[in-house]
Amino acid sequence: MCDVYKGKRIVVTGGTGSFGKEFLKTAIKLYEPQAIVIFSRDEMKQWELQKLYSNIDDRIRFFIGDVRDKDRLKRAFTDADFVIHAAATKIVPTSEYDPFECVKTNVMGAMNVIDAAIDTNVKKVVALSTDKASSPINLYGATKLTSDKLFVSANNYSQPNGTRFSVVRYGNVMGSRGSVIPFFHSIKSTNKFPITDKRMTRFMITLEQGIELVKTAFRDALGGEIFVKKIPSMRVVDIARAINPNAKLQEIGIRLGEKLHEQMISFEDAKTTYEFDDHYRILPAINNWHQDKDRINGGKAVNSSFVYTSENNIDWMSIEELSDWVAQNLKS
Repeated sequence: MCDVYKGKRIVVTGGTGSFGKEFLKTAIKLYEPQAIVIFSRDEMKQWELQKLYSNIDDRIRFFIGDVRDKDRLKRAFTDADFVIHAAATKIVPTSEYDPFECVKTNVMGAMNVIDAAIDTNVKKVVALSTDKASSPINLYGATKLTSDKLFVSANNYSQPNGTRFSVVRYGNVMGSRGSVIPFFHSIKSTNKFPITDKRMTRFMITLEQGIELVKTAFRDALGGEIFVKKIPSMRVVDIARAINPNAKLQEIGIRLGEKLHEQMISFEDAKTTYEFDDHYRILPAINNWHQDKDRINGGKAVNSSFVYTSENNIDWMSIEELSDWVAQNLKS
């Protein structure tokens, strides 16, 4: 795959999160960007990250700011070619308890990113989404669905040769903060794991795969597409067994706003969804763009009854495969 980032100035909002840190490491090692701006509101995380890179690579700049502040975004986006929008309020119970804060960041923040990108002539923006945005049942998912809709429709507001907006959507990121794998790993010596529901399944994606999907979006997006990575599923009980095969599993019940199975493409989206070798694309229905041959670009239309969930997946990760990943990626 060609290096779409070569010579480009890239801004990552929420850049001190799991995605931003892995993207920065990968970009410095494998890509040839002109500059990378890490934009986030957490000064301590920036300070820690800055200590790793400040004396190593002068292409990296750290920028304190909040996506709720449009003027600050405009300053950060000046002369940028690409923006990766990773900033979000993500914890489901927190979003339920503090809904106004979730809306301010995930919805108002998305609008600010769109306006700032158009006003500063950014070439392309890719926004990170979540499985919870597909048929949402909690506020976090509802705000991310709204954000997805905003980024898709933002292509209507940009000039024909102006900023192009697209979205990438994926499920549980293996090893990311707040996910079940590091949680189980942290309590593996207790030999007792709480399981919300033994029927539960989850999609499994690595940060490296997420970064590659974003690169695909920058390379191929014409505007308005939602890219969905093909990834394996696992049962939560098998995740637990991969980390401690002898642990006793205690079923505690599904938490507020939690789904039994993850969904990334709904039945309603099937009519505008196309399958590619390693991902799906939900094409925008606005302006009949889902019929645009350039956007279809060799994709195959999925069945009209298609739904992509962690339960009906044809690809499953084994306990052995996850055990190997944990051994290589998580410290004992």
